[in-house]
Amino acid sequence: MNEQVYLTAEGAARLKAELEELVGPARTELAKRLRAAIQQGDLSENADYHKAKEDQGFLEGRIQELEFMLKNAEIIPPNNGNKDTIDIGARITVQEEDFEPETYHLVGPKEANPRNGMISYESPIGQALMGHRVGDKINVQTPGGTIYLSILQIE
Repeated sequence: MNEQVYLTAEGAARLKAELEELVGPARTELAKRLRAAIQQGDLSENADYHKAKEDQGFLEGRIQELEFMLKNAEIIPPNNGNKDTIDIGARITVQEEDFEPETYHLVGPKEANPRNGMISYESPIGQALMGHRVGDKINVQTPGGTIYLSILQIE
């Protein structure tokens, strides 16, 4: 399976930093916890041991996930070098009817964080924005119903 992962340069740097933390200090700390739990004896009823093993499984799973994402990452330049139409990497300012304008950064699904204004190009809003220009008015079908957006700016 060779799935392409789209990341911004900032997103890739965050993932690399997280991977370094997990492979280094986090793994070392978990190994210490496991050793201490094993030294307590009878592992069949040792809650500390079982919790450490469970944590180890999550840690190793996250390490594998990060390594996969970074290995298959395609770093997307801001707006893929295009300021005329919306593409992955763009920062877009939109306004929904009478609400305040909002700015979104269009990123890959692994990097999306809607609370921080980073939306996936695969999301309903992201899909609707792709390929449009400043001044376009679009209808977006969301799980909460149809919303109407005006595109104010592309960065």
